[in-house]
Amino acid sequence: MIILFGLAGSGKGTQAKALSEIFGWRTFSVGQVIRDTGEYASIIDQGGLIPDDDVIRLMTKQIEIANAEGYDVILDGYPRTEYQAKWLMEHMKDDIKGAIILEVPKEELYQRLELRAREDDKSKDAIDRRWEIFEQNIYPILSQLEQNNIKVKKVDGVGEVGTVTGRLIAAVEELDPAATKQADDVNGEEIEKSYGE
Repeated sequence: MIILFGLAGSGKGTQAKALSEIFGWRTFSVGQVIRDTGEYASIIDQGGLIPDDDVIRLMTKQIEIANAEGYDVILDGYPRTEYQAKWLMEHMKDDIKGAIILEVPKEELYQRLELRAREDDKSKDAIDRRWEIFEQNIYPILSQLEQNNIKVKKVDGVGEVGTVTGRLIAAVEELDPAATKQADDVNGEEIEKSYGE
């Protein structure tokens, strides 16, 4: 299991999908899993957070299904809070190979989100609120990972989709030497035209 972090607009959704095809894994975006329920639209539109226990329940179900079918997993944006990170460490620590933070300057992120034009990206205040929540939570989350000896790597997310994918492949192979590429190259733009979460 690899955890992929990044601010909204960083491209982690696109890159998680590319990596899942390259390594033959399943990818689960916490944002997409939540949106697919159709139950939290008002909270999402305001840039707020879904209750921790709801997120844990939804994500655990997806992970367990993938594991039962023999797939390893890329977690896109999960855990989102210290509480979720503690739960993950207590229940799935042995499955986690490492975490990656995809770093992109905020000026570029605004441009990407304008191009993406998703409903929950239309309000700059909501975007800023999502970033603020991420930045408040990422440090205690990383502290949890460090306390449990989970390696964390930072990857430059600026550049062509394929270039960033190459950097991420190298990071994954360093975190999980047993990972085996099942595809030599995947065009991220064919997987998702606009940048993901």
